[in-house]
Amino acid sequence: MGNLEIYEKVRTVPQEAQKRINGGRMNGKTDINPMWRIKVLTELFGPCGVGWYYKPVRKWTETIGSETAAFVDIELYVKLDGEWSMPISGTGGNMLAAKEKSGIYVSDECYKMATTDAISVACKQLGIGSDIYWSADRTKYDGQRGGECDGKTEKREPQRQRKPQLVTEAMIKALCKEMDRTGTSIEKVLSVVKKQEVEQITAEEYVKLMKKFEKTPDAPPIDNGPAPPPPDIPDDYEGLPFA
Repeated sequence: MGNLEIYEKVRTVPQEAQKRINGGRMNGKTDINPMWRIKVLTELFGPCGVGWYYKPVRKWTETIGSETAAFVDIELYVKLDGEWSMPISGTGGNMLAAKEKSGIYVSDECYKMATTDAISVACKQLGIGSDIYWSADRTKYDGQRGGECDGKTEKREPQRQRKPQLVTEAMIKALCKEMDRTGTSIEKVLSVVKKQEVEQITAEEYVKLMKKFEKTPDAPPIDNGPAPPPPDIPDDYEGLPFA
């Protein structure tokens, strides 16, 4: 089996499994039916529990202000040529307690949806649905080159660095709600963290942004006239609100 054989088989998402998001901060993005991923895993490796399975390894919550998000870490395992793979990690999240106009909404399905999100993250590493994500991901990888041999005979083990955890879909939704509440543009948020796409924001940067939003007041009502533009945010944004 070639290195890209599985990737090429599962990279394309059929139109019936896609749903375009219209309106809001996620406008123009594409949502993938989670059952399509389950179908792909089953077609490739066999029924769940026989040819593939996952196990939750950690569940936790994080609270920012009056809102709480639930997170799940999973390990996905697939059987290929009669042998089980090493664990394929995935982290997902969803809102447990979200601030809405009518008050705090508490979801009793947050861990279920966070697990679905985590499975999608693990599946992405197999290339499942990669064509949907490529336009956002290519800015992180284009232009990178492998090191060239300098003729030295000394061999060194490459230093392994842990990749920063990126925001989940639930985190992006939470950011969008805060941007709507405060009237902060996505361009302003991206300029603060120096990113080109919202999907490139790290979980650590997300926590800092949410702390800043906690100190940012609600945008004035529309019928009170246009809101004054927020001041420019300096490069060192630690502890500074958006407005």
